[in-house]
Amino acid sequence: MSERMRRVNESVRQVLAEALPELKDPRIGLVTVTGVDTAPDLRHATVYVSVLGSSRKRKTTLVGLDAAHGMLQARLARELRLKRTPQLTFEYDPSVERGVRMTRLIDELAPDTHDGDDG
Repeated sequence: MSERMRRVNESVRQVLAEALPELKDPRIGLVTVTGVDTAPDLRHATVYVSVLGSSRKRKTTLVGLDAAHGMLQARLARELRLKRTPQLTFEYDPSVERGVRMTRLIDELAPDTHDGDDG
C-alpha cells in the first residue's frame, strides 16, 4: 500500500470516528472504527468497525451504519479534499473481541500472583 493510500485511509477513519458518535440512529450502538481500506481509485471504502454488545446488537448497528452511509459520505466530502468521495460499506472487525477473549483466557490460565503474601 502506498503512503498516499495510508494517509487517505487514516483520514477517512478519523472523520468517521468523529462522526459516528453524533449519529442519532437508535440502532447504532457503541462503535469503534478499527480501520479503513479505500480502493486506489477512491470509488469504494470498506470501513471496519468493532461493536460493543451481543451479536444482535452488532447486526442492528451494521444495518444502522449502512442506512447512514449517505450522510457519512457527505461528511467525508465536506471534510476531505479528495478527487472522489468513496462509497462506504461497513464490516464487523472481530479482532477487538478476539483480543478481549484471548486476554481473558490468559488471565484464567496465568497463576495468581496476588495471593495475599506481601513478601
